[in-house]
Amino acid sequence: MSEEPEKAAVVTAPTDELAGELAQADARLAHAPASKAIEWAVERFGDDLVLAASFQDVVLIDLATKVDPGIEVVFCDTEAHFPETLAFVDEVRRRYGLRLTVTKPGPEAAEWPCGTARCCELRKVEPLRRVLEGKLSWLTSLKRVDAPTRGNAPVVGWDAIFGVVKVNPLATWTEDDVDSYLKDHDLPVHPLVPKGYLSIGCAPTTRPVAAGEDHRAGRWAGSGKMECGLHAS
Repeated sequence: MSEEPEKAAVVTAPTDELAGELAQADARLAHAPASKAIEWAVERFGDDLVLAASFQDVVLIDLATKVDPGIEVVFCDTEAHFPETLAFVDEVRRRYGLRLTVTKPGPEAAEWPCGTARCCELRKVEPLRRVLEGKLSWLTSLKRVDAPTRGNAPVVGWDAIFGVVKVNPLATWTEDDVDSYLKDHDLPVHPLVPKGYLSIGCAPTTRPVAAGEDHRAGRWAGSGKMECGLHAS
């Protein structure tokens, strides 16, 4: 039996020179419009930059494609999404003419269906890791208000999980900021949002949010889980 090829080691820390550059960029962009952070990332990393999107975060797609219409957009298909999510991905893809990469879990995920211990690792983290191999940076829609685990998220920083530069143009945005942008720019809204699904993940582990609940309360409800592993180890 042939041996599996060794995985490239993840660079868990940037060089001192790069760390200094990222700190300067973060300080400069911390209170700048989100578009400025995207412009910096596109200019700095070019084709070595990807945007990973859940597609509920259409605001980031709208902003990024205005800077670079050909930016690579990645959607992690866990094979457990709502049908509405997959239809919305196609709607947004057609609207923007996206250069879209859709990841799929490998065969090892079959033993770990949605909601089990290694589901997110094998259906989201590892597929994205494969996309990011050889890349230098990724754009995310992470916001500090999303969860306590994200409260100190920088606009520009180092991602030790994937060993690349991580740019969070919406880090300082609130949910009201997002809603205002959606309305002001007449952007499409995920069809489950009006039904109370305010943070949409996989169908088996996402429920509508009740009045007065935190907007992410419907994700992994009752499990104590707050992150899938893309943004926190």
